[in-house]
Amino acid sequence: MHEREWPEEGELVVCTVADVKDFAAFVTLDEYDGRRGLIPISEIARGWIKYIRDYIREGQKVVCKVLGVDPDRGHIDLSLKDVNEHQRREKIHEWKSEQKATKWVGFASEAAGVNREVIEEAIYREYGLLYPAFEDIVTTGGEAADRLKLDEPVKEALISIAHENVKVSRVTITGHLVLTSPRPDGVNVIRRALRSAQPKVEDAEIDLIYVGAPKYRIKVTAPDYKAAEKVIEKAANAAVGVVERAGGSGKFIRKQKAG
Repeated sequence: MHEREWPEEGELVVCTVADVKDFAAFVTLDEYDGRRGLIPISEIARGWIKYIRDYIREGQKVVCKVLGVDPDRGHIDLSLKDVNEHQRREKIHEWKSEQKATKWVGFASEAAGVNREVIEEAIYREYGLLYPAFEDIVTTGGEAADRLKLDEPVKEALISIAHENVKVSRVTITGHLVLTSPRPDGVNVIRRALRSAQPKVEDAEIDLIYVGAPKYRIKVTAPDYKAAEKVIEKAANAAVGVVERAGGSGKFIRKQKAG
């Protein structure tokens, strides 16, 4: 489901609670082939915890923030308390969408007689996730499939499956902001830039998701593609402008294209 073997620090991940002890909870990371992670009791909830099972239990699906990753030792440290309700809902929605898209890739693979890894690699290269590709294919009338640089039978299968399964009432587009500042107060500069990237726009929603310094994913949802494009450009330009005026550098990497 995921093209990387290990999560990045700061990333939000969906986990299944495997074992709860008095001092910590052990979980498996659903998006990373069941790699195990640890949530210490201090990262379960805010405030003093008397009984850890009042907050977390075996078999539960939780969304955690990655605090640290040590591939050599096989350790992944996680926090449950650092994830708010909005982030949890967004991540669970994304995860469920990716599960659907994984099945759709399988259908396209069978229909076109092509190894599914070929399709996944093309989509990950262009989008970073699977589901947005199917959504984009629908909102652009199939045009987005051309950018995947796949053989015609594969593109036809993807277009057919996308139109059969994706119902789009509003359009969502995404891109990445890469922001850096060499100043001693660079963290504050980046914060100001990110705030400026969330202007209030009527009938549009802007979400910023931390990917891993210096990259942030920007997601815009609007009634149609043209409106979404205008909003994402305005938001990105505002953030890049703040950083550049402060002596840093910024760029916007667009992951999707209007139809």
